[in-house]
Amino acid sequence: MKPSNFKYQLLFICSIGLFSATFAQNQPTSLKEAFKNDFLVGTALGAEHILEKDAKANQLIKKEFNAITPENHMKSMNIHPEWNKYDFYLGDKFVEYGQKNNMYVVGHTLVWHSQLPRFVGKIKSADSLKLFMTDHINTVAGRYAGKINSWDVVNEAIEDDGTFRKSIFYNLLGEDFIKMAFDLAAKADPKAELYYNDYNNEQPAKRKATIEMIKKLKASGTKIDGVGIQGHWSINSLNTKNIEDAIIEYAALGLKVAFTELDLTVLPNPWDLKGADVNQNFENSPKMNPYPKELPDSVQTTLAQKYEELFKVFLKHQDKIDRITFWGVADNHSWLNGWPVRGRTNYPLLFDRNFEPKKAYNSVMNLKKNNPNL
Repeated sequence: MKPSNFKYQLLFICSIGLFSATFAQNQPTSLKEAFKNDFLVGTALGAEHILEKDAKANQLIKKEFNAITPENHMKSMNIHPEWNKYDFYLGDKFVEYGQKNNMYVVGHTLVWHSQLPRFVGKIKSADSLKLFMTDHINTVAGRYAGKINSWDVVNEAIEDDGTFRKSIFYNLLGEDFIKMAFDLAAKADPKAELYYNDYNNEQPAKRKATIEMIKKLKASGTKIDGVGIQGHWSINSLNTKNIEDAIIEYAALGLKVAFTELDLTVLPNPWDLKGADVNQNFENSPKMNPYPKELPDSVQTTLAQKYEELFKVFLKHQDKIDRITFWGVADNHSWLNGWPVRGRTNYPLLFDRNFEPKKAYNSVMNLKKNNPNL
């Protein structure tokens, strides 16, 4: 070999090595980094996360996510257990957690028909219910004014067929309770973004009704900044066309779109349940709990493929989407282990029970690693 040729080959090899090292250094190492130019990536926190009781979970949350939602502790049953009593301990800790870690903080939720304090169920008059709503929203949203980035103001007010849910709020106040809630929230915390949040609101009938409701709110001068699509879906029936249509139609109203409670169940659903009605529960059986110990590799692959399909849609419309929040940190912290069948073992998230990334995590991350211009 001639010395000159050897020199050029050595330079070529060194150049390849330098390029590979630089490429590796430039690859994103977390969800929040990978999608930093597209949308926020969040997770729902339980009390154990807020209080930092698990070091591995805490490390994962801080590494991967830049937005947080309280799973349960800001719902009225917990934060307002009695008419003249509030419990702000976990709410305060939650907000502190977000602030010290420079995270986008979501308040969830101000008005919801479920997980209400017992005393609310005993209310019989419209005036008393208005008094509760006024005091609750003024007190809770007012306490965190300037510290919460967005509120899920009203949660799940519309049924799948497009009619209003016959909740205590609707039965006593009619659909005006929605406007009332948003107006109170806007006054209590003028800086917070205000969202309407629901499940199945990507499906045509419910989407149409939601759009009509939002148009009425906006026409009346009520402040509403965004719509939250919960995203409790199944790997067996994921409909990306409905999801994409919903993104486009909600954004056309001048609203931000967020996917607020994302998870994909891998378990059978013989009742064809959709969404997230927490009052539904059914008997467990081996047939309904096929993976009690671990998820087969074939199902891991399907889950990864479905998450990849979803995130391709999200990236296509990243200009319209503000946030993607997973409903849980890891598989051990998922409400789907107990719904709609108690005692099942589900695997709906990107991290397993040991807080390790799954194939689904890699499929989502590879969208950006392999296509940085997406």
